[in-house]
Amino acid sequence: MKMSLRFAVSAFSLALALPASVAIASDAAAQTAETTQDAALTAFLDAEFEAWVKMQPQLATRLGRKDGGDKWNDPSEAAAAAQLKWRQDSVARMKAKFDRAKLSPEAQVNYDIWELEAERAALSHANRLYRPPFYSRLYSAHSQLPDFLINTHTIADETDLKNYIARIKGMPAVLDVAIERTKASEAAGIRAPKFQVETIIAGSEKLTSGAPFGDGPDAALWADVKAKTEALVSAGKLPRAAADQHLAEARAAIVALKPAYERVIAWARASLPNAPSGKVGALTLPDGAAYYANELRLNTTTDYTAEQIHQIGLSEVARIEAEQDALAQKAGFKDRSAYYAERARLNPPRQFDDAARKEYLDSANAFVKHTRGLLGPYFNTLPAYGIEVVREPAFSEVAGGAAHASAPSPDGARPARTYVHLVGTVPDPAAKYTLMCHEAVPGHNMQGDIQVRQKSGPQFRAVTGYVAFGEGWALYAESLCKEMNAFPDIAADFMRLDAELFRAARLVVDTGLHAKGWTEDQAVEYMNTTGRQPIERSRSEIRRYITLPGQATGYKMGMLKIVELRQKAEKALGPKFDIKGFHDLLIASGSQPLSILERRVDDWIKRSQG
Repeated sequence: MKMSLRFAVSAFSLALALPASVAIASDAAAQTAETTQDAALTAFLDAEFEAWVKMQPQLATRLGRKDGGDKWNDPSEAAAAAQLKWRQDSVARMKAKFDRAKLSPEAQVNYDIWELEAERAALSHANRLYRPPFYSRLYSAHSQLPDFLINTHTIADETDLKNYIARIKGMPAVLDVAIERTKASEAAGIRAPKFQVETIIAGSEKLTSGAPFGDGPDAALWADVKAKTEALVSAGKLPRAAADQHLAEARAAIVALKPAYERVIAWARASLPNAPSGKVGALTLPDGAAYYANELRLNTTTDYTAEQIHQIGLSEVARIEAEQDALAQKAGFKDRSAYYAERARLNPPRQFDDAARKEYLDSANAFVKHTRGLLGPYFNTLPAYGIEVVREPAFSEVAGGAAHASAPSPDGARPARTYVHLVGTVPDPAAKYTLMCHEAVPGHNMQGDIQVRQKSGPQFRAVTGYVAFGEGWALYAESLCKEMNAFPDIAADFMRLDAELFRAARLVVDTGLHAKGWTEDQAVEYMNTTGRQPIERSRSEIRRYITLPGQATGYKMGMLKIVELRQKAEKALGPKFDIKGFHDLLIASGSQPLSILERRVDDWIKRSQG
């Protein structure tokens, strides 16, 4: 410390002693050197990222590239180990080539995130045995492969079509590796819960039912490839004869999926008798406490313990309930319970039908368009591509299923999308507005749109994501919609608080399940009564948290940090606080860990004060 201080004083004294022109020239030279180093780091990271993309063909497709478009990511253990080593070696190469101290603050952020990604990759790899390919409710291999083809693999020309068919042909090998990895996890005492195994069986059967496997409506993949092929023909990009030939090949490839999915079903049925139920959190797994602690670090990008997060959740539940009481009284009701009863009276339970689905999608898309028109006073950087709300594919749609968003392709050819589950009970229509703020604008779809269009920094920043940042931003976006006067009435604002209450309850149930030994039913009851979610939604959500430990905690923990940082900036800057500049700082430079976000906000405050 003393050495650093002496150096700083000496350097300052020297600058005072020099003629002004010499000092200015020295500063200019230093800035030039810094800029040169920044550019060199960006070039290095871009070259490293290109090498990484070559190992990740599905990422290449997400980026709108055709290279590797006929292949799947290698799911093998050998590939995972090799990719981790590559990341670690890449960081070593970066450290050998660049002196961090000679980089600008923004370049230091890129340097730090690239290093952090290798550390996170090692942590994830250590948890790999706990993440067998069929375990996750959201990312089970049986549904993720067709989902990728249908929703990510666009077909703009014949090459894309050929690649699509090649990937269908490659699915059996990927599914077989998935079975092998899952069996290895089972041998180590890590088994998917009974409900998840049952879902795998039902989903696999659905994916291989109907045409071309037999009678009935077209199976999801067959319907998709036919529609995309016909679109090429209609656009004049593919002759009819060539289209028919490709469709015949695609049909044969899809039919050949049947034995592969039968092997998945056979494994699942054999596993069913030993599949756990009831108490199924991380705590029940070998070394489950350490596994869960790692997942919390990965998902929150903080060092908060499970107990700390649990207590934060309880505190936030109490705060939000108090705000709901106040808002209910403003609407003329005794308290939140009375207002919830009024909302239930106005919206009695009814099942989704075609008319209800159309009404939901039409009104949701209209609200997204409306909200896009309110962004100007709050953002300098605005979304540029299409954003649409669509129905979840049939093979993954479940009653009470969570909506989710996808970013557009970097060229905008594939729009940003929000997927909603439109089966089961129709939700309170006042809840729709908050959901669209979260998933679409100014939430995920908008943030993803801005991120994929980044041009100034290293390419990897456009695709790197952190749950606490992304979900924290989306939850913050819900409150921002209130600030933007996007909501039509008190009911919409009340349901905004209902959604925030739900995210606070997540902190309680996730840690309850995985660190306190709660059963599935205990968690469902808490989510239903305190979290105020319908029973089918509560069940669906809890099963998601069971199979994806820690992920649900990122939402509220991220939002709390963003709110904290905004309050800090507002207090420090007073009238100098620029809401547009603050929001651009958050989402115009890509996803970032919360620790780095805080550092960048602190630097922004100092610059703004000057």
